[in-house]
Amino acid sequence: VPAEVAAVLGCAVLTGGGALRNAAGATGAQDVAIVGLGGVGMAALLVAAGQRSTGRILAVDANEDKLATALALGADEACTPQALGQRTAEIVIEAAGHPRAFETALQATGVGGTLVTVGLPAPGAMSSIEPLGLTAGARTIIGSYMGSALPKKDIPYYEQLWRSGKLPVEKLVETRPLAEVNDALDALAEGRSVRQVLLP
Repeated sequence: VPAEVAAVLGCAVLTGGGALRNAAGATGAQDVAIVGLGGVGMAALLVAAGQRSTGRILAVDANEDKLATALALGADEACTPQALGQRTAEIVIEAAGHPRAFETALQATGVGGTLVTVGLPAPGAMSSIEPLGLTAGARTIIGSYMGSALPKKDIPYYEQLWRSGKLPVEKLVETRPLAEVNDALDALAEGRSVRQVLLP
């Protein structure tokens, strides 16, 4: 496995894919929504697309360029949080790490659905939810750190998915020489890049 692929399998894919498979128990038959299309969210999208049977995939992000990328990577629909409307899914992955994104993800969680949050908001950040919506809608919220993963078990699964052509993580990666580390970090901070791998 090339280094630039292996690096993403051990971080973004382990987290985003693990949230989907380990925490939510996705089988490929459920409709999935992914809120936040950074490296972790895009990895979750690729895993969802790679194991999909009948489920549909909705991608949600405020960045229009990322919505276009999500459609190219296998999402059936893509929209901004403001355009979400009544769209819901059985499984929702929140990967933005922002309190408003968590609220959007909960809004997108259908009746009886499961929201898995893997984003890491700033300490002290607060979201507002209506508890009645959890009870009356029989919704479940799960926190998942690093995709609730067991690397020894999970990474070989993703490796095989990649080898079979169902997990094209190289489409997420931009490689740069180590000397461009500052430019790489700027591009990530400004939302111009999904994942970057620095090579010697």
